[in-house]
Amino acid sequence: MTEVGFPFRFDDGGRTAGADAAAHLRELIEQILLTAPGERVMRPDFGAGVGALVFAPAGDALAAALEASVQAALQQTLGARARVLEVTSTAGDGRLEVTVRYAPAGGGPVATVTADLPR
Repeated sequence: MTEVGFPFRFDDGGRTAGADAAAHLRELIEQILLTAPGERVMRPDFGAGVGALVFAPAGDALAAALEASVQAALQQTLGARARVLEVTSTAGDGRLEVTVRYAPAGGGPVATVTADLPR
């Protein structure tokens, strides 16, 4: 089954571009990482709000808050579709990086998504 690709785009035939199950799950995780809670009118609890922490002072407190909020957002939104194995973050050198290791809930290879944001 083909899912709608993210970001929304058209394929070479002018139809809505699709994505296979693995790519679709990766794209969903990217959406959650890059969407702020309250940004979507019909789903106000969707998103991890990583972008809001870009301007927070770097340190252990930022890393812990970021990892907890990402873990909670992913679990709430994708709990039935993916097992989140690890969330790590690093801040420094003008960048904020969040890495999520996950596996599809129905089985499949472990994959990684990294969001690298400028600070």
